[in-house]
Amino acid sequence: MRKEWLETDYYATLGVPKTASDKDLKKAYRKLAQKYHPDKNPDDAAAELKFKEINEAYDVLGDPEQRKEYDHVREMGYFVGGPGGGQQYVRVEDLFGGGARRGGGGFGGIEDLLGGFGDLFGRTAAQPRPQPGRDVTAEVSLSFHEAISGTTRTITVDGSTVKVKIPAGIDDGGRVRVRGRGESGSNGGPPGDLFVKVHAGSHPVFGRSGRNLLITVPVTFAEAALGAEINVPTLDGKVRLRVPAGTQSGKTFRVTGKGVASTKTTGDLLVTIEVVVPKDLTDDQRSLLEQFRDSTVDDPRAHLGV
Repeated sequence: MRKEWLETDYYATLGVPKTASDKDLKKAYRKLAQKYHPDKNPDDAAAELKFKEINEAYDVLGDPEQRKEYDHVREMGYFVGGPGGGQQYVRVEDLFGGGARRGGGGFGGIEDLLGGFGDLFGRTAAQPRPQPGRDVTAEVSLSFHEAISGTTRTITVDGSTVKVKIPAGIDDGGRVRVRGRGESGSNGGPPGDLFVKVHAGSHPVFGRSGRNLLITVPVTFAEAALGAEINVPTLDGKVRLRVPAGTQSGKTFRVTGKGVASTKTTGDLLVTIEVVVPKDLTDDQRSLLEQFRDSTVDDPRAHLGV
């Protein structure tokens, strides 16, 4: 037993009543652990301390046997000194070998008495529970194409090197988990994990939205008005795209299967049309456009009421 059990209300730490079920305990613990996890609160000493307190509380209350002993210690409310300055909780029946429990009307014999004191002064304080090591974070920068196709990077963590496989199609800001490569655990606990955050570079032509590639393709006024077939670049060549007559600037077309490929799925290429207005016109072009303007009956702003 630990002296901290008398000094700390683990139920209050987890924000649950003493009558909370195992399910409610686990739910409260997960919610708080997620809120105060070091990954979400970098360089926040208060959050780190709170995270440790939450884990300590659940280590005890999450174990039915320890929870039972903890509740009993809190009810009895006292400890006595053990060997080496340690703290050990002692019950009366432990001192006297259980004679009172056997209903004998008094204490047990001398063997029981000596055995009880032997338990008191011969046992060491309870060993601390195994604690898992803390998770470690690292960051890598990749080019646009490395993030698309996948790669392997070597990362140095606390003086040791770790080869990290970056999967194809990882998003900018995505994380790769490497189990067991975090800080070492204590008292025989398992090591933490390594989380590698990925920064993916940009591309001069393509953008990304998850598994989809994005591209803006300019067309002339005549192509948009009359319709046309145009070439559109992809990651592995080009495709022909039909632009219907009357296509408006900002219209987006989907080219299936030409996006980012992963082990599970492949995204699409989303092509947004941008109608380019010429800056310099020849006299003939201007004359033709003026004729077109004068022959136009519909007012595109009529729905605005102005």
